[in-house]
Amino acid sequence: MYLNHFGLTELPFGITPDTGFAYSVQHHQEALNTLLLALDAGEGFVKITGEVGTGKTLLCRRLLQTLDESWVSAYLPNPNLAPNTLFLALAEELGIDDAGGLDQYHLMRRINHLLLAHAQMKKRVLVCIDEAQAMPLETLEALRLLSNLETEKCKLLQIALFGQPELDEKLHRPEVRQLLQRIAFHYRLGGLKNSEIGNYLAHRLRVAGYRGEGLFTLAAIRALYRASGGTPRLINILAHKSLLSVFGEGRQLVKVRHIRMARRDTEGARRVGWFWG
Repeated sequence: MYLNHFGLTELPFGITPDTGFAYSVQHHQEALNTLLLALDAGEGFVKITGEVGTGKTLLCRRLLQTLDESWVSAYLPNPNLAPNTLFLALAEELGIDDAGGLDQYHLMRRINHLLLAHAQMKKRVLVCIDEAQAMPLETLEALRLLSNLETEKCKLLQIALFGQPELDEKLHRPEVRQLLQRIAFHYRLGGLKNSEIGNYLAHRLRVAGYRGEGLFTLAAIRALYRASGGTPRLINILAHKSLLSVFGEGRQLVKVRHIRMARRDTEGARRVGWFWG
């Protein structure tokens, strides 16, 4: 790999969500603010949607990291489950170890008792559901029933949904219209702006240990925006492949031609167009 060549301690443009590389571009900060506002208001549901690769999972992990000891959290990364299986997964995440074999009614009661116990200890409970667009309609409806658990003053459970735009389409189905009405806060996550990419690249390189001058020419940065459309995952893939090309040539600077080569080898990337540099 190119680590020694560029003076790096780790790969700067991995596609695995890593909060150590998180950079607060406008859309991500606005989405995080929306989440925090919804939680502070005690709302039962908050929804974040965005296209593939816009950083929803990273945002979810950033949210979980902001929670202090007054919160109990659960993270469900694969909600394509039947209702009872979803409840079992939630029970396991919340530390209920005697839920196996219970039917849905008794499982709900067991979860409710635990939530009441947390409320008595002044603890709030958050469930983050990633890839929420994969949830079957009957499971979404069961999730609404779960959100009915409350005291006279507050919800016992708050739920953050993270999903692709297909989640919005699914929530507009008549079968789950009651759930849609309960989502008071929502945000549509977008990509990076052209003006943000240079700082984004510099930040990730700095976290990875780079201490030299800029590795990407200004023209290469503009070409990278054109090729990626500002989608963080595509930016990372194209930047990584570009660095591989530069390393293979024994050079130190990413130019437009390296972005072009990376684009030709990347599904979903756009044509760069005419750039010099």
